[in-house]
Amino acid sequence: MEKQRYLDRINIVLVDTQDGANIGSVCRAMKTMGITDLSLVTKRSYDDNRVRTLALHASDIWENAKYFSSLEEALKDSIFAVGATRRRGKHRKLSAYSPEQLADHLLTLPDGKVSIVFGRESDGLRDDEVSLCSSIVTIPTSDAFPSLNLSQAVQIITYTLFQRAQEYPSGKSAVTRDRIEKASIEACEHLSNIGYFKWDEEKRWLNQFFKDTLEKAGLQEGEMQLFDKLFRKIEKIKIHKDEKNE
Repeated sequence: MEKQRYLDRINIVLVDTQDGANIGSVCRAMKTMGITDLSLVTKRSYDDNRVRTLALHASDIWENAKYFSSLEEALKDSIFAVGATRRRGKHRKLSAYSPEQLADHLLTLPDGKVSIVFGRESDGLRDDEVSLCSSIVTIPTSDAFPSLNLSQAVQIITYTLFQRAQEYPSGKSAVTRDRIEKASIEACEHLSNIGYFKWDEEKRWLNQFFKDTLEKAGLQEGEMQLFDKLFRKIEKIKIHKDEKNE
């Protein structure tokens, strides 16, 4: 796949950005790296002139931005989503990509939209928003002053992607996050039906694990159908054995 086509698959997602000037700066950071797909998850309205002043010659990205009422909706058509965050904790991901590692990983994925999610200027992404992403990317910074401006973070990550852009095997088409979500829920239901889970929290965590793992794997539809079949068959075998023992 040619360099520009690789970059065209990248979708920058901004969650509840507070200042329109920051959106303008992000537009400029994106366009200098050949990335033009911008999604805004927000209920706010922004001063058009303030955005355009900072966007300068990248106002077309602002004009063509897509708006969503929820992050879940914004990520629905992506095959892979990664949240940009420095914060770690019990309810966040166990591991993180560096920008360079993320760029290398994206080169291994088949065709499809890849979303990189950035949070609010003040406090970043919440735990529930991170949970909607299969992975996180963290930009190394000084412990003494770790905070990055929103557009700076976007610039660093998009620059790294631009630098790594190269040809990779095409002809494969990965399933969307929506397809993965449904498969994960159904797999957990099959397991629930055979009494696999001892408590509700266990079911929720396994569902999240399935979603994260399947999205990272970049599976095609035929492979997903085998995944579906596996758990259907497990349930049928268990039911058959139970009936046989009665």
